[in-house]
Amino acid sequence: MIGTLDPKIPPGPLAQKWRNHRDHSRLVSPNNRRKFEVIVVGSGLAGGSAAATLGELGYRVKCFCFQDSARRAHSIAAQGGINAAKNYQNDGDSVYRLFHDTIKGGDFRSREANVYRLAEISNNIIDQCVAQGVPFAREYGGLLANRSFGGAQVSRTFYARGQTGQQLLLGCYQALCRQIAAGTVQMFPQTEMLDLVIFDGQAKGIITRSLRTGKIDSHAADAVVLATGGYGNVFYLSTNARGCNVTATYRAYKRGALFANPSFTQIHPTCIPVSGEHQSKLTLMSESLRNDGRVWVPKRKEDRDKPPGEIPEQDRDYYLERKYPSYGNLAPRDIASRAAKEVCDEGRGVGPGGRGVYLDFADAIKRLGENTIRERYGNLFEVYEKITGENAYKVPMRIYPAVHYTMGGLWVDYDLMSNVPGLFVIGEANFSDHGANRLGASALMQGLADGYFILPNTLPSYLASQMGKRPSPDAPEFRDTEKDVRARIEKLLNVDGTRSLDWFHRELGLLLWDKCGMSRHEKGLREALQRIPKLREEFWHDVRVLGSEQDYNQALERAGRVADFLEFAELMCIDALERDESAGAHFRQEHQTPDGEALRDDENHAAVFAWEFQGHGQKPKRHREPLHFETVHLAQRSYK
Repeated sequence: MIGTLDPKIPPGPLAQKWRNHRDHSRLVSPNNRRKFEVIVVGSGLAGGSAAATLGELGYRVKCFCFQDSARRAHSIAAQGGINAAKNYQNDGDSVYRLFHDTIKGGDFRSREANVYRLAEISNNIIDQCVAQGVPFAREYGGLLANRSFGGAQVSRTFYARGQTGQQLLLGCYQALCRQIAAGTVQMFPQTEMLDLVIFDGQAKGIITRSLRTGKIDSHAADAVVLATGGYGNVFYLSTNARGCNVTATYRAYKRGALFANPSFTQIHPTCIPVSGEHQSKLTLMSESLRNDGRVWVPKRKEDRDKPPGEIPEQDRDYYLERKYPSYGNLAPRDIASRAAKEVCDEGRGVGPGGRGVYLDFADAIKRLGENTIRERYGNLFEVYEKITGENAYKVPMRIYPAVHYTMGGLWVDYDLMSNVPGLFVIGEANFSDHGANRLGASALMQGLADGYFILPNTLPSYLASQMGKRPSPDAPEFRDTEKDVRARIEKLLNVDGTRSLDWFHRELGLLLWDKCGMSRHEKGLREALQRIPKLREEFWHDVRVLGSEQDYNQALERAGRVADFLEFAELMCIDALERDESAGAHFRQEHQTPDGEALRDDENHAAVFAWEFQGHGQKPKRHREPLHFETVHLAQRSYK
């Protein structure tokens, strides 16, 4: 039984915590490292960097991804940049300022020590990536360029036009390929993890299914690392790749891992608006565009259908600049998203259905010239034109908030190990660094910090006690878990109903967006908690999954993921209902300031909510990790 959770943070001043922790890597001698085998699930920036670094240190690594190549991981979709406190602009940035901005941006719901460690490591990440040849943008004199992002008043974001994630992933991938060639990393593409194997109370392996052949296999190891990203696709429409899912982390949760803060889901303010009811994917426009683009809507409802060029300056409401004069268009994502929803709810939204606001570059083009804007954001403008048919150099972009990132994830301690010994969780799959709202350009920072620097230094602390304890994949625990996997697949294929997977997924997504999306309230959450079990029951009686198990079967892949979403959605709504406050992206309408901002309850809810699976049909058990702040003082977040 777990009472108050212990994150295992070493004592001492913040600046010393990570430095005192670095010696963990010495606990396993170089000669013994090749005797250990580590499973890494996920090959994006977090998983790929972890696998490459562990391989380079001499450990034997099995790396799994469901894409046809690690280069296709969702990390390539990150556009705007990666934060680091190098202060190249000499504008007052520092490790402490990055740390403070991140804590404040997360509305004081993240673990202080983890965030400080992240800020400390940030500068090393840039050095690592430059050494790998990542083509960051540079100033005329050759120095690395920086730009601003939401929630910061300094320029600390390193970027490669609008392709930063892709370029960082290519750097990581070449390091991974080097270890594959050296024989320390074995790659398993088009292979999906379907369950976690617990052996003697510890995570010792996984059950997988080949997406090419349908073959189910057991893999044993000394430790398991999950780097499988977030669960934003539970909303059906999101900026995530269509394959992103919750299956790996949710099935680890059902094996005993605690799931922390699942209701903390981020809505990104600059997404291309929905164009039709049968749309299955949304496209992100990088937050970096808000550096030069100005966000506005007409002041009068009757002007909303006019072409933007016919609305004079005095009839435009630059609402972010009006409401948040200190930060203006660079207000944090949760605040900017709610502000956009507010003006659209007032009837001043633009475009089809009135669900859009303008992101206008006319002033920037007039001031800097079109060529400069093209150099900074050219490929983003091309993406926008391909999707909408509009030239954003001539007319303003239309944007609207959409589901983007998930701050919640499996609970981990300071070593990035879950409450299940031997199960480590990194990147977006864990909950640790962003609190109730992630600042822009911090996802890449966390993924690479976890993979390149933190995990390789903390994993040996666990492995040092595991010499010779790796079980055989033929052990009864593996056979029993594999039997459960096969039974679940057989059950899906035998339903033989009439409704498609998309129908159920879309129904769930619409329900969550309405009841547990950009704003929530008790009545709506209780309605969702009544509807989700009924929808899940309908799924298991009336879903139609075509094809067979022993085959290339994308319908079966999706069926398992949608089934997990239908269970996980209930956990999200339970967490949102229990957190009776507003914090960051978790905006409860009952708890807001007179200005309409999020109103926290620090006395009762300055804590991580971590949920323990209690069995099907049973309410999960809530555990609390109190959040202690020794440096930052809790205050009402203000960007005015």
